[in-house]
Parts: sequence; C-alpha cells; structure tokens
Amino acid sequence: MAREVLDTTGNDDRGTLIGRINAMFAELYGAATSATSTVAGLITGGSFKLDTGTKTAAATAGAATLNKSSGIVTSEALTTAAAANYTLTITNSAIAAADIVLASVAYGTATAGTPVVSRVTPGAGSVVIVVKNDHASAAFDGTIKVAFAVLKA
Repeated sequence: MAREVLDTTGNDDRGTLIGRINAMFAELYGAATSATSTVAGLITGGSFKLDTGTKTAAATAGAATLNKSSGIVTSEALTTAAAANYTLTITNSAIAAADIVLASVAYGTATAGTPVVSRVTPGAGSVVIVVKNDHASAAFDGTIKVAFAVLKA
C-alpha cells in the first residue's frame, strides 16, 4: 500500500486531505471508485459496505438495538467511577460471531472521566463493548457516544 502523508499544518486544504484518505481506503479495501448503492440500502465497493439511513440509537441500562453495519449509540447518563467499566450490549442482526467489529468512544454530555474502549466481543446478532473509565479519580458525569463498524468475516 502506498503511504500518503497528511499535512495537518494547514498547508493542504480539506479536499486534498480527504482525497488522500479516500485513496488509501480505496487501495486498502480494493474499492477503487466504483461504489454502488444497492436496493437493500447499502453502499458497497469491493468487500466494504456502509448502510444508509438512520444509524443512531440510545442505550437504556447498557443495552441498545441498532441493525446497521455501522452507527453511533449514545449511552444513558453515566456515573461510572474511575478505573471502573461500563458494558454496552448492542443487539444487531448485521453482526455474526466471526465478524470484526471496530469501536471508538467519545464524550456525549460527559465532561469528566476518560472513556477508553477496552474490549469488543462480537456474537451472533450482537456485540458487547466494554468502555473503561481510565481516569485516576474522576467518574463519568453524563453520556458517552460509542461508534462501531462491522467488517464482515
């Protein structure tokens, strides 16, 4: 794969940066520029697929349902203590046990604590994502947002 250097000093405009990122993804996934939209609401290119439509959900008591190959789940208001875990179970018909699920976490309304994805466990029809509060002393004080993408095995 050809290495593309991204100039984040402001010398390259956004369009140039996005073009370089797209070129790397196209090469990585063999998608070229022949992405097509399907009847099922998927955008495909090579073996990479992205759903269209609503891709957000809200969790209640650590559980949410979102039947998409990628999306963002907003947690309930959390008070997870420092060094403790929050476990989110997403019920999702697009996930098989052998799939790879990528996950990231960001603050929602929370401003304290340090959320870090510590474990992702896909299963047949669901994924369990464990987020650790990696802060030394501060608890979460609001919602967090967990983003995920499913790569089919």
